[in-house]
Amino acid sequence: MSQEHNQPLQIHDITGLQPKHFADLVRTAQLVFDPTAGVSGRNIKVDWEEFGIPRDVADNLKSLGQQYQYASPHVPVEIIWSQLTAETRIWFVANKDKLWQLEEAFPALDED
Repeated sequence: MSQEHNQPLQIHDITGLQPKHFADLVRTAQLVFDPTAGVSGRNIKVDWEEFGIPRDVADNLKSLGQQYQYASPHVPVEIIWSQLTAETRIWFVANKDKLWQLEEAFPALDED
């Protein structure tokens, strides 16, 4: 196996992170970037620290969310991992099983 194909396995072995965790992280990053999900006329100010996201991590997630604003959350693991700061990686590993709850805190904008 080439190093490129082996990297997601190495990330999983070291961190326990699964592809679903990375998809949850991308959705979280999209929310941090734009909590209104692009709905015009809505202006939401969020204190991400109240949600357990430190300011530096929120800044990294906001950048990631901007880059993948309209993308599928299923971005390759190695691409997302390479864009995370060390602090965000530590936070992500510690909170991997809680990320879906953040999405639940915001009303679904695309559902009836």
